[in-house]
Amino acid sequence: MDEILKQIDEKYRNLRHDPNTFLKGLLHSKPLTYWDYIQVDTLLSLQKTKTDFPDEYIFVVYHQITELLLALITHELKQLLADGLQMENAKIEDKVNRINRYAEVLDNSFSVMSQGMEYQQYNEFRLALAPASGFQAVSFRLIEFYCTDIINLIRPENKSKVTADATYLDKLRLVYWQDAGMNRQTGERSLMLDIFEEKYLPLLVSTAEACAGKNLNAIIEKRQMTDSLKNGLRRMDYLLNVKWPLSHLHTAETYLIAAGHKTASTGMSDWQKYLHPAYQQRCFFPSVWSNEERSNWGNFTVE
Repeated sequence: MDEILKQIDEKYRNLRHDPNTFLKGLLHSKPLTYWDYIQVDTLLSLQKTKTDFPDEYIFVVYHQITELLLALITHELKQLLADGLQMENAKIEDKVNRINRYAEVLDNSFSVMSQGMEYQQYNEFRLALAPASGFQAVSFRLIEFYCTDIINLIRPENKSKVTADATYLDKLRLVYWQDAGMNRQTGERSLMLDIFEEKYLPLLVSTAEACAGKNLNAIIEKRQMTDSLKNGLRRMDYLLNVKWPLSHLHTAETYLIAAGHKTASTGMSDWQKYLHPAYQQRCFFPSVWSNEERSNWGNFTVE
């Protein structure tokens, strides 16, 4: 106990504060509880449904869980971007494996929606959500920039449109997900895309620019990779850029296709085309894949 008190005294004197003040404060502090630490009451007050259909609550909670899992992935990626150049391969591999565990939960959790809501309820309450769309989840858009350069988020046929003097805003207009909110033939933009960019466009552009050459792909390209790290990166690319969009697509098909009739999404995107990884062609770590694998993107499995 004397040693602990000595360390406390030293800590707060180094902070130029009287240690006795903090010790007296500790004396009067209430015991910490689980519900206060986790903020359970606040957390369970955040589910605000738009209708009276019971299954809408499931829809809201599931998407909030998804955002928390994306926050865990972001947490690991930010550490990698801050210290990755100094990290040993084993440390990077540990972070990648953590991300993969979060991504596996994302992928495996889609059954909560695909098997957990009544078809009729979903197709009623979803009408009250327009023009909101999962397209507008900025968390994953930022994860993309933390992982790779913006050029790897542009579909192959559009890469030739990136000129030498293209700004990051110019490049952003060509990324794969713009196709969900824009008709390339007419140039017409959806309300979903306009609202999304009104809120997030400056953040997206600044993040893409700040992460250029400093993202996870840039970090791993500057080192000799071990087989285990390469396999972890392949798994991460597959989970986030092949399996997850396929899970999303299959869930959408469960609720938006009936008797051969395709229903429009709340964001009015051509979701059946847009969601398939073979169309998106997003790949975070190109060097860990063969040309044959890239040409067959979305049609293979990585264990």
